[in-house]
Amino acid sequence: MPTAIAVTSADLVLPAPDRHTPGAALLHPPEQHDLEAALAGTSALLERHGHVVALVPPWLPRPTVQRLHTVRAILETGRIALLDIDLPPLGTALLARQLRQLSVCDFSPGVIASAARLLSHYIFAGALLGSVAKLDRVRVPVGLGAHARSWSPSAQFAVLAHPTPHLARLGSAGGGRGGRGGSHASHAGSHGAVADLPAGPDFATHLTFARGQLTSDWVAAELAPAWQVQGVLENPLPAASPAWWGTPKLVEFAAGIPDLSVLYQLVASVRREQCRWCGLELIGDRCGFCAAPLTAPPPSEAAATSTGRSRP
Repeated sequence: MPTAIAVTSADLVLPAPDRHTPGAALLHPPEQHDLEAALAGTSALLERHGHVVALVPPWLPRPTVQRLHTVRAILETGRIALLDIDLPPLGTALLARQLRQLSVCDFSPGVIASAARLLSHYIFAGALLGSVAKLDRVRVPVGLGAHARSWSPSAQFAVLAHPTPHLARLGSAGGGRGGRGGSHASHAGSHGAVADLPAGPDFATHLTFARGQLTSDWVAAELAPAWQVQGVLENPLPAASPAWWGTPKLVEFAAGIPDLSVLYQLVASVRREQCRWCGLELIGDRCGFCAAPLTAPPPSEAAATSTGRSRP
């Protein structure tokens, strides 16, 4: 059986792109399952799949994160990877689907877990917002002028949170176009608004979007053609999105690589190493299961001094 890819909410499970992609495992939060049920469910996953790779974004409630670590500690297993992935909710769901696609390939569990950091760099995640008054909390710079314009009932803002933060104000109808592959020139949209939108990915992507309490077709009608995406999919909005973006008036979007063959080549092209701590395979500079760095950290200055003094 393939490595299980786990999430903590059913609304983070995007539809499978093909019949070969497995679904995601659901690790229920404490308010839904007690500890005994969580232990039984996780044990069953391990017995069936061998290893579990779970995405643990920083916006999860603290009790949910604590439950995940508690279950892993009680089971005393090194076969559960808890990955700290800092993406918005819809971007997290997109990454989970990419890992689900890769789980059926001939990659070892350690490679799949450490591939999450690599793949996250190729996800473009953002939102169309009706207000940016509380956007600072997600590390997108917001000037005083944008804060002031947020009070206008007709204001709309196109925001890219990842991979490079970018904020642009749109007109009341949601216009403006962005370039692909490096162009940031201001451009007039079909609604007559002007905005300096971020450049889109310079590789083939599909775009997934989810509507909140903002009525706008800007993402599908304007952003998708500007970014030259190969496909557009609408999905229900994750429950965590309004809090993450600071407003329920939003349309969240995320663009990523849809083709399994491209994902496979991307991961396979990276040199594989063996974790010096747990022995699993990894790519990059850190093990996804035990979090040990690829190379041993340098000794502290005090330790180095002590070692030097103890030599004959």
